[in-house]
Amino acid sequence: MFEEEKDDKIYNLLISKGIDANSEYSKFVEKLYSKKDFLWKESVAGLYSSLSEKFFSKIDVIIILSGLYNKNKEDFDKIIEAAIKFNKPIVLVKPQGMEELPENIEKIATAIVGWNVNCIIDTLKEATEDFSK
Repeated sequence: MFEEEKDDKIYNLLISKGIDANSEYSKFVEKLYSKKDFLWKESVAGLYSSLSEKFFSKIDVIIILSGLYNKNKEDFDKIIEAAIKFNKPIVLVKPQGMEELPENIEKIATAIVGWNVNCIIDTLKEATEDFSK
C-alpha cells in the first residue's frame, strides 16, 4: 500500500476579511484549524492599500471569501490588484447560501472552491504548486 506523502510545508495565507455579518471568516478559519495535518499561518496587513512587494513575497495563496465581497469591495479589489501585480494565486471561496460569485473575480481566480475542508486544502495546495512552476 502507498502511504500518503507528508506535507511539512507551512502555507502562508492572506485571507480576505472585513464586514462579515455571517461570520464567514471565522467559519473558514475554523475549517482550516480542524485539519491538523495542514500547516498554515496567516499574514495580516494593516491597510490593504499599503500592501507591498515585500509583504507579498511571503504569501503563498490569497483567499477571497466571495460572500464578503459586496460589503468589502474596495478593500478586496486592492488585494486582487496586488495579487495580479505580484503574481500570486487567488482561490475564490464560494459564498455560503445562494449568492452568486462576483464575475470579475471568477474570471481571474486561479481556482474556485466550496466549503468542504478537504477540497479547500487540496485546492490551496494545487494553486500553490501551479504558480510555483
